[in-house]
Amino acid sequence: MSASPPPPFQETRGATSPAVAAGAVEAAELILLRGRIHTMDPAQPAAEAVAIAGGRFLAVGPEAAALRHQGPRTRLLALEGAAVVPGLTDGHAHMDREGLRGLLPSLAGCRSIAEIQARISDLARQARPGDWIVTMPIGDPPFYLGLPGKLAEGRWPTRQELDAAAPDNPVYIKPIWGYWRHTLPLVSIANSRALALAGIGRGTAPPSPDVEIQRDAAGEPTGIFLENTFMPLVELTLLRAVPGFTTAQRAASLPAAMAAYHAQGTTAVFEGHGVASELLDAYRRVHAAGQMTMRTHLVASPSWRQLGDVDPAALIAGWGHGLAGQGLGDDRLRLAGLAAELGQTRENLLRAAADSTGWAGFHYDAGMERDRAKALLVACARAGIRVTGIWPNILELFAEVDRIAPIRDLRWVFGHITALTRDQVGQIRDLGLGVTTHTNRYIRKEGHLLADRLGLDTEEKIVPLRWLGEAGVPVCLATDNVPISLFPPIAQAVTRWSPAAQRAIGPGQALSRAEALGCVTRNGAWLTFEEDRRGSITPGKFADLAVLDADPFTVADAALERIAARATLVGGDFVHGAPAPAA
Repeated sequence: MSASPPPPFQETRGATSPAVAAGAVEAAELILLRGRIHTMDPAQPAAEAVAIAGGRFLAVGPEAAALRHQGPRTRLLALEGAAVVPGLTDGHAHMDREGLRGLLPSLAGCRSIAEIQARISDLARQARPGDWIVTMPIGDPPFYLGLPGKLAEGRWPTRQELDAAAPDNPVYIKPIWGYWRHTLPLVSIANSRALALAGIGRGTAPPSPDVEIQRDAAGEPTGIFLENTFMPLVELTLLRAVPGFTTAQRAASLPAAMAAYHAQGTTAVFEGHGVASELLDAYRRVHAAGQMTMRTHLVASPSWRQLGDVDPAALIAGWGHGLAGQGLGDDRLRLAGLAAELGQTRENLLRAAADSTGWAGFHYDAGMERDRAKALLVACARAGIRVTGIWPNILELFAEVDRIAPIRDLRWVFGHITALTRDQVGQIRDLGLGVTTHTNRYIRKEGHLLADRLGLDTEEKIVPLRWLGEAGVPVCLATDNVPISLFPPIAQAVTRWSPAAQRAIGPGQALSRAEALGCVTRNGAWLTFEEDRRGSITPGKFADLAVLDADPFTVADAALERIAARATLVGGDFVHGAPAPAA
């Protein structure tokens, strides 16, 4: 970041301009002055001031052009050289999870079993006997690294140690969502009361080969569950008795989740993995209450377990047309498109699970057998419905569907790209797909491992952003909620740096800073069919922008990922960092 950040913002007011007084131009509600404004508009890349009215940019350019719109009630804000960019779009956000983290008591900072016991004892003193105590995982967010080695004892607490901390309450320490850390196993821990309420004892069998119920020398459960799967199964199978997140809780936590993303300059999110009905209901409640500050674009995630053996084509014919094109909703909350996934082993395992999706927010049983998935996607193509898919095996299926019902103009999305050949990049281009990335995982965390794991002849195939850009494929960067700022993915796209390997991964695929910012501004607007309404600071477009604490075009490479927003506006309204009002 800049060594000397701009001073705090202070609103002022000034004299009405002659043009406004004469009725020649519209008065602005807000004018931002003296900034380094990166418009991301090729026709006018830079400006020093913007005028805003009616939720849109009124004037962009030199200070005199903006002040021409100064009226008697216009608020003036001097940025004193601060960098400004259009509001950022997270192409695969899982924004709701950031709110869910705040619903449960935290164990962050605990460095011993004794400290965990003390934290749980405090919770037990505030609870009634018999009440469930459910906490966040052991470790420090967002990645929960280095466990159990970071604990003084070098091991996990047992049920007996949790019993000592809360003898009158069932206790469950939740597992992480595995994609936060991308290493296994996942670990959750229950005390004796929780095990009894769940009916787990000496004879209880694991629900899957991926799950281990740890046992002591006498064969009794220790309370520790180990899972070799990134999507936790135990809490939705063996421990269904543990209270899950309610729709009301999800709705109550969403404003805090939006605020956290706004603090990083994000003004729009695309949930390409899909949302389950319980999460969609939560979003609708927030929208009805007038609290939707984020431009939120959702994709449907059906529960095929609940729908049974319905014919996919008949299903789409019956109700799917509401998902076509830009779908249903407005510029703050929209549902459009369908998330598709080929069958996974967890689908059968969770058929008997509770309806709650836990951390996921999408239905675990969204996967389908391949022939049935193909029929569904053909029906979607014929109905004009966008489809999103995130695993490598979906690309060839998209190509097969296209040979039956063309998808070229539907903007289907291929997400979480791992490694691609030049031929696959050409295929993506020819299918008219957009791409969303997961550079936090496939460059930063695992990039140095992928060449060997996938048998690649060159690291240039790993998240080949340069090849995709040269082919004209719209690439949108994403956080996947780990962490929530888009500036680490921007830095990863620019530097390709792997901390584990201490070198760049596929450096020939690096983007310029302007190209990387284009991925989270203009391309983000393309992803949501809104390139004519947002994505650049251009007169007539939505007044979505972020005032940053450092300039992403000039800050050192090492500081690029640490940039945050000093202020964020959506539709001309401050959703983060509102300045002190004028006297």
